[in-house]
Amino acid sequence: MKRLNAAVCTLSLLLVGCAAPSVPLTTVPSADYSAAIADPARPATDRDRDAARLPATLLAFARVEPGQKVGDYVMGGGYVTRLLAAAVGPTGKVYAFQPAEFIAFKAQYGTDQAAVDAAYANVDAVGGPFAAPAFPEPLDVIITVQNFHDLYLKPFPAGTGDRASAALFAALKPDGVLVVVDHSAAAGTGTTLSDSLHRIDKAAVVAALTKAGFELEAESDLYSHPADPRTANVFDAAIRGKTDQFTLRFRKPG
Repeated sequence: MKRLNAAVCTLSLLLVGCAAPSVPLTTVPSADYSAAIADPARPATDRDRDAARLPATLLAFARVEPGQKVGDYVMGGGYVTRLLAAAVGPTGKVYAFQPAEFIAFKAQYGTDQAAVDAAYANVDAVGGPFAAPAFPEPLDVIITVQNFHDLYLKPFPAGTGDRASAALFAALKPDGVLVVVDHSAAAGTGTTLSDSLHRIDKAAVVAALTKAGFELEAESDLYSHPADPRTANVFDAAIRGKTDQFTLRFRKPG
C-alpha cells in the first residue's frame, strides 16, 4: 500500500502539480545533530552559512544517522561533506563526489575535494564523469544540493540527466534515500532555464528520477522563499541567497 500511495502521489504531481507529502520545518530529527554542527573541524565560513542553510533540518530530512555510508553528489566546496562526516561519525563513511568535468573547468574544485579528503578519516574522494559517479559501495543516503539543474547545461550531451539519475539509483542500497535541493523554476518550464537562470522545474526532477525507478517520498519547505518570482538568474545580486528552492526526498524501493 505504501508503494501504491507513493506512485499515485507521484503521478498526480506530474499530471496536475500536487505536492508530495509535506514535511514541516518542525520535523523532529531521528538523531541529535548538535555535535555534528558544533564540530570544531568545520571552518568559520561554514558556520556563517548555517543560519540560511539550516543543517540540522536538512540532515533530519535526509534521515542521516551514525554509521551510515553516504554520498555527497557534487560536493562543491565541501559544506555538506563536512556535515555528513561529523553526522555519520567514525563508524560511517562519506564519499565526496566531484565531477571530472567540473575539475577540468576549474581546478579549485579538485583542490577543495583533496583538502576535505585529507582532513577527515571517514571521507573518501570519488571521481568520474558527471553522469557516472564511481561510488565504491552501496550507499544509505545521497544528498545533492543545487546541482541537479547542472545536468541539463548545454555543455553536457543530451541524456546526461537520465544517465545520472540511473547512476544515483544504482548507487543506493534498496530502501536508500536520495535528497535533492535545487533552485525552483516556474512550473512548466522543465529544464529549459538550467543554462540561463540556473533553475529547474521541480516536476522535471520528479520525472527524471521516477523514470530511473525512484519513488517520491516527501517534500520539505526548508528553503522555500515564496517572494522569489523565479524569473532571475540565481547569481543575480538582487536574489542570490534568497531563491525559492525545493527539497525532495526520494526512496529506492526495497
